[in-house]
Amino acid sequence: MDHASGNVVRVGGATYEFRDETPSVETYRMLRPGSGLSAKTREASELGLPNSWYAVTVFHDGAPIGMGRVIGDGGLFFLVVDICVLPDHQGRGLGKRIMQAISDELGRRAPQSAHVALIADGDAKYLYEKFGFVETAPGGVGMAYVVGGTRDDI
Repeated sequence: MDHASGNVVRVGGATYEFRDETPSVETYRMLRPGSGLSAKTREASELGLPNSWYAVTVFHDGAPIGMGRVIGDGGLFFLVVDICVLPDHQGRGLGKRIMQAISDELGRRAPQSAHVALIADGDAKYLYEKFGFVETAPGGVGMAYVVGGTRDDI
């Protein structure tokens, strides 16, 4: 599948457009909690989104329904974040297509030896395994905190 901007695919009778673009602040702030991820403030979204190394946004009937992003330093380290699809569109392989677009872009632009990481929530690890990700524990464990938040915000 070609992931060029404006790629249109049909899945189960529905048409989806995959665009190589960073979601707007409004779209980002709607998709995260709408998909079960934690909400982010407007300020954090406005500061962070322009720093995306790569992003793909998925549309259905002109409305955004999913996204995925890669952040990083452009050479040594990359972090896959914000992989999400609204519940009404889940179970159609869209998350896999988002990850394929991300994997393709990393393959095109990231240099050899670049370290690519992500935090897998629940069963999402099975999707990420299909793209070569492996669990790092016990050799390493993911750790995090949320500025101004609690453990429940992670």
